[in-house]
Amino acid sequence: MGLFDKLKRMVSDESVDSSGIDIFAPLSGELVAIEEVPDVVFAEKIVGDGIAIKPSGNKIVAPFNGTIGKIFETNHAFSITSDSGIELFVHFGIDTVELKGEGFTRIAAEGQQVTTGDPIIEFDLALLEAKAKSTLTPIVISNMDEIKEITKHTGAVNLAADVILTVRK
Repeated sequence: MGLFDKLKRMVSDESVDSSGIDIFAPLSGELVAIEEVPDVVFAEKIVGDGIAIKPSGNKIVAPFNGTIGKIFETNHAFSITSDSGIELFVHFGIDTVELKGEGFTRIAAEGQQVTTGDPIIEFDLALLEAKAKSTLTPIVISNMDEIKEITKHTGAVNLAADVILTVRK
């Protein structure tokens, strides 16, 4: 890194370096392209771009430090805003709203400040695999108009330990 890069970073109002902001896995499992989610709203990126996870665990945690926005009444989805202004929407499975909350337990509260790894929702994976149309869990950035670049990672991930997306604002 050259002198000008260091100076530019010193005077920049962005609190992250040029490599971007990491979004950690909110649940354990296997990363899947968002286009493979069996729901047009997610697959065609209508609500935002991102990635999906085929879950293998039993809880959803905060993917970064931030504030929980809306948690759906049925506890299958929530929004969270990072301290750096990234708005993320995590939606467990497809058509899981029809289960009316069965299989989900809310741990966190709307408006709560969280740090990476704090539990938000617990779920019964066996029950959801039996009853939901799909357990693929889309994780999408809803304020894509503020995002310059998004890097999607691949492979198996462990909640709060592995990066799923790197974002540049």
